[in-house]
Amino acid sequence: MFRHLLCLPVLLLLAACQTPDPYVEQQLQYRRLEIAAEAPGDYYIGRRFHIANTHFWGYVRRPGESWDQSRLVVLNEKYQRQPDRLPEMPAGDGPAFGSDHNREYRLWGNYSGRRVYDPNSNMALPEFVLRRYEVKRESPGWLFHPKERFNGRQLLRGEPGSTP
Repeated sequence: MFRHLLCLPVLLLLAACQTPDPYVEQQLQYRRLEIAAEAPGDYYIGRRFHIANTHFWGYVRRPGESWDQSRLVVLNEKYQRQPDRLPEMPAGDGPAFGSDHNREYRLWGNYSGRRVYDPNSNMALPEFVLRRYEVKRESPGWLFHPKERFNGRQLLRGEPGSTP
């Protein structure tokens, strides 16, 4: 019994010392270089992130910033409707609200300074006033980490300061 207890710390140490996956490291490096090459300017990069029955739009960051620095936002459509302003329950086989999940956009607008409460997600999120948008990429791949898996029901990370 005592020998088994001595082996436990060694096993835990070995599990913690796993070597990094070179493929994942390569993808992370490629993403860092891709973001670093973005043209600076008075615009934002947005990634649509749709979970059914929620009212947040997705993640927004400045050019050159990593997705780790992005903020989950609610869009204000006073000047421009959001890209996928479609019925939540479409008639027929047409596209529905959220059909642009994971699409990447260039966004023009500003943060209003307000926080908007989304009762379906129970989060108070920053409001982004959308003025204009254009599609940057239809299918840009992973958002925060190459091994992430979206299940359609939950966020990929906790949102700091998002609780009411």
